[in-house]
Amino acid sequence: MADDGKGRTETSGKTGPDVIIGTEGRAGVIRLNRPGALNALNYDMCLEIDAALIRWRDDPAIALVLLEAEGDRAFSAGGDIAAMYRRGIAGDHDYARRFWRDEYRMNARIFEYPKPIISFLNGFVMGGGVGVGCHGSHRLVREDTRIAMPECGIGLVPDVGGTFLLALAPGRLGEYLGLTGARMGPADAIAAGFADSFVPGDRWAQLRARLVESGDPGAIIYDMTPPPEGALEPARMEIDVAFGAGTLPQIAAALATIDGAFGTATLETLKRGSPLSMTATLELLGRLRRKPALREALAAEYRFTARAMAQGDFLEGIRAQIIDKDRTPHWRHTGYDVPAEEVDAILAPLGEDELTFEEETR
Repeated sequence: MADDGKGRTETSGKTGPDVIIGTEGRAGVIRLNRPGALNALNYDMCLEIDAALIRWRDDPAIALVLLEAEGDRAFSAGGDIAAMYRRGIAGDHDYARRFWRDEYRMNARIFEYPKPIISFLNGFVMGGGVGVGCHGSHRLVREDTRIAMPECGIGLVPDVGGTFLLALAPGRLGEYLGLTGARMGPADAIAAGFADSFVPGDRWAQLRARLVESGDPGAIIYDMTPPPEGALEPARMEIDVAFGAGTLPQIAAALATIDGAFGTATLETLKRGSPLSMTATLELLGRLRRKPALREALAAEYRFTARAMAQGDFLEGIRAQIIDKDRTPHWRHTGYDVPAEEVDAILAPLGEDELTFEEETR
């Protein structure tokens, strides 16, 4: 609960310890508050964030929305996939589908929101954290920001609208970042289209105060500076050549011909990912390049995630990376060749279960 400077206070009903929602001055404020879990999103957090956005959309007292997080380690390192795993191995696949469905609708609302949304992206911003933080109108990064889409390593595809962002990235950065889960520092995140502005961390408090008081996102310009040099630009030629080679086997073959650390390290990373997930990611990026649209991206991602437990590598990926932590997943495919019909099947329309956004027009 917070005072808006006019004697008014607001609460979201169940604010709880996981997300704190209120108003300050001219701003609606959403603060992720699970620092011990790197602010990983659970289902209730997604619903509360979405409800706040709906409530503030037509409120004339709210000029902009601030998205921020408690703690220095992470804005949000992803979603609460351990809960999905526990239910999934017990045979309950509907919980994960419901989680993803409502999370994706919330992601679309952020992207399409009629008021400025300013994201303060500190520390780790991964997976579900990208869906909350990287679809707003003003995305701020600082020295410690590390953004990534590591889903192929756990048997998913980059989701929460991640394929949309990746498809719009310059050259073949989208394929590289999507297949490898490589972490982007501030300059790389800006270059790839996941962030907009670098503001040094020691200026965040004063910028936040200015935004709350003025309700004007133009205040950001007074604290922007050039970011430290990134790692992607020096590797752009190798990235574009290798990840523009075509299919997953062709990309792996191209990497094997590159001398030096980049080719070797990147090929080793590919060997750890789910071949089905990586092949499906390439297919999704190819489709979106031809017709980029966030809602289309989310709907296609949902076709994959809705089937990820029964037809994909998701449960095995979580077991290996999060539960047992043996880092030796037994994927459905042992090589890079994945039958096209298998990819078509996991990305096929869901009929009556297709992701829709109808509640946004109610």
